[in-house]
Amino acid sequence: MIVDPNPLNLCTTPWFWSAFLSWVIAQTIKMTTGFIKTKRIDFQYLVSTGGMPSAHSSMVCGLFVSLGLALGWSSPVVMLAVGFASITMFDAASVRRSAGHQARVLNIMINELFEHHKLRHVHLKELLGHTRKEVFAGMATGTLVATLVTWLWPGK
Repeated sequence: MIVDPNPLNLCTTPWFWSAFLSWVIAQTIKMTTGFIKTKRIDFQYLVSTGGMPSAHSSMVCGLFVSLGLALGWSSPVVMLAVGFASITMFDAASVRRSAGHQARVLNIMINELFEHHKLRHVHLKELLGHTRKEVFAGMATGTLVATLVTWLWPGK
């Protein structure tokens, strides 16, 4: 087995670009949607969690689909990628979403307490997870980007 000693060659593969572009496109969609709503550009959307579509789901599906298209669907690496994608999307739609709901309840409790007593408090981030619709939209975004990148990749 020949091992490539140059880690920069990672950036020369369709699966890297499929995953990376899927994430960038999903975050750009969020930023554009935010601009339409607020009429101002907010670059925080490029690193934010939550919202439509799920960038996490988009990235892991972009990776999974591009690996499947490039290496074949029965490859052990593709099986690993589908497991990684499944866990990531489940986490986005359940665990992180629940943490966001808990943060919302805690923020309400702290605000009620703060109105009656003088206490310092830290506002918790509420938009952590995704709805199933946001996860599905991310999955669709990643699948589309990976299909296009792999199809257009030179020397396939």
